[in-house]
Amino acid sequence: MARKRDDNRIYDYEELRDERKYGFFWYSGLWNILRPVLIGLGALLIVFGLISMAYMGIKENYLDPVDKNDHTEIAFSVESGSSLSKVSRNLEGAGLIHNSSVFKYYCDFAGMGQKIQAGDYIVTRSMNMFEIAELLTTGDGKPLTMDITIIPGYTIDDVAEYLVGKGVFSSKDEFLHLCRTGDGVSDYFFIQEAQGKNNAGSRRYLLEGYLAPNTYEIYINATPLEIVKKLLDQTDYVFSAEWQQRAEELGMTMDDVLILASMIEKEAKKSDFAKVSAVFHNRLNMGMKLQSDPTIHYITGERRMSLRGSDLAVESPYNTYQNAGLPVGPICNPSPEAIYAALYPDESYVAEKYLYFCSKDPDTGELYFSRTLEEHEQAVSIYAPLWQAYDQERGM
Repeated sequence: MARKRDDNRIYDYEELRDERKYGFFWYSGLWNILRPVLIGLGALLIVFGLISMAYMGIKENYLDPVDKNDHTEIAFSVESGSSLSKVSRNLEGAGLIHNSSVFKYYCDFAGMGQKIQAGDYIVTRSMNMFEIAELLTTGDGKPLTMDITIIPGYTIDDVAEYLVGKGVFSSKDEFLHLCRTGDGVSDYFFIQEAQGKNNAGSRRYLLEGYLAPNTYEIYINATPLEIVKKLLDQTDYVFSAEWQQRAEELGMTMDDVLILASMIEKEAKKSDFAKVSAVFHNRLNMGMKLQSDPTIHYITGERRMSLRGSDLAVESPYNTYQNAGLPVGPICNPSPEAIYAALYPDESYVAEKYLYFCSKDPDTGELYFSRTLEEHEQAVSIYAPLWQAYDQERGM
């Protein structure tokens, strides 16, 4: 059998056999084999491209840094007991991650859900989601803040010792200087009022009485001035407009109220604050000396229950046995309850003109109140041995 070639020549049988075995038909068979392979590879490339595009979109919108060029340090805190969901929401709220749900699912999938540690961290928006998760699960967050607690009745010297003991600062000198002079805080109206008094220069510390007792969160690198302002802000908050109006009704300044409150704080338990206040108000109204032992303690630094003659005779503007009226300044930093008592003395004790009180039990702080000197002296004769025993036990 013959077949016509392209060049008008006729194939013979042998030529046709060779053409099919070595020529065009051989390539055609190979193409039939390669074609589905190439189509498959092309499809894989398309799928890979689509997956790559999807991944890049996910990476850019969820995994990458919020701003790879922003290296600003941001303080981020994880509170004790915070759930992973809360931490995730807080991170998104702070602009540190793109999506809180993605962060949560990643941490759960990676087994990090229970490993996030409470603490204070420095994070930047240039960190990606994985780096932030790693940081929060290593547990090496260094505290940025700490709590301090100013106890009612603390003097400024007590506060300074406490802050040094807590490691807030190594030296109390700058803190005490600020409290003595009021440098940097004269913009507070009540500090201006205290500075304007004729005897302001006689105070041990201008700011005594104004460092409001409370628990505060402060930065670990807070300066003495920043701490002082934080405490003064609390005083400004506590001494409300209502209290200022009440002080005016009593013919007292805010400074007068804090002085009286500081004495009340040192004299009694909370349950007796209003009664002690009534005694002091009665004595002030009658022009009597206040004769408050804690004012002597403030001078001498000793808390003796039985004052010696030398204690009573010490010359100081804080000595209420020698000087009539209020002492020159507060003798501690009083609680809101003591301030309230200074403003609102027990009405029945005021009306019944109670003028004296003394300690019944130094250990419990229970007081005995008297209207007359005779009653008071009788009470003193009964309870004085307890005071003396108390002092002896403490080597005084």
